[in-house]
Amino acid sequence: MRAASIADVPGAQPRLAPWLFLSPFLLVFLVFTAYPLVQAMVLSLQQTFGPQHTRFVGLRNFQFLFSDPLFWTALRNTVVYSLGSLLIQLPLSLGLAMLLETPGLRGGRLYRVILFSPSLVGVSFAAMIFAVIFEKRTGLLNVALHRTIGWNLDFAWLERHVMPALIVASLWMWVGFNMTYFSAALKNVRRDLLEAAEIDGAGPWRRFLHVTIPEISPVAGFVVLLSMIGSFQLFELPYLLLNSTAGPGNRGMTIVLYLYQTGFENSDLGYASAIGWVLGLLLIVMTVFQRVLVRRSEAA
Repeated sequence: MRAASIADVPGAQPRLAPWLFLSPFLLVFLVFTAYPLVQAMVLSLQQTFGPQHTRFVGLRNFQFLFSDPLFWTALRNTVVYSLGSLLIQLPLSLGLAMLLETPGLRGGRLYRVILFSPSLVGVSFAAMIFAVIFEKRTGLLNVALHRTIGWNLDFAWLERHVMPALIVASLWMWVGFNMTYFSAALKNVRRDLLEAAEIDGAGPWRRFLHVTIPEISPVAGFVVLLSMIGSFQLFELPYLLLNSTAGPGNRGMTIVLYLYQTGFENSDLGYASAIGWVLGLLLIVMTVFQRVLVRRSEAA
């Protein structure tokens, strides 16, 4: 017995079959992606006074944004967090991956589970943990330092060193996560190239620079891009860790946190939409720049 096909449907045309199968995706895309993007662009050209009152202002939101000192503070903090996370997190992730890929290492699977598990707990739980660690007087860090070197129990980590505290918290969460990518990449490094380099007299450091790094560069580029996008979208960690504020002197203000405060606390959804579009353009530029660098490195 022959199975039914699209040609058996009365009035159906074979050329419409692809559109029929694509229609669920197209419907979801139009409703949940295209329409919100168009509405966000329209909203970015308006000034809002609550949900019911709007006024068309054209590009004034964008003009004000580039002269807004708080936006530049948020951008600077986000860039510092991104660079701090990348320059510490990715080398540490790669180092741990190489250590766990050492032949004959015992308990490698257990160490991988231990290092990867913080990425499973969620940002909210991580914020609660580090709030307890960095708390004054009763915080685990101050208590430990006080008992060992007589540290001041009233030292306020989350007031004096907001960005380092955020970077440390992100390291705890994402070092093991990125380590898994590097571990997978290291498993695919061609052993014949490493053996040939060793026969030619290359030491461990030269083999790492001239064989391992080029072999894992596509994965490394992907991890860098993923980390940069995640860093520029930082919101939950500072919002929860700093008790729904940006910290003293706005030292914990990020772009997304500023967008949230503008749109939902100040009810200026138009200006918040303009911030969102600028953030989106920044991410697009970083993505294109990263892809260009990866292609050039692969061509070389």
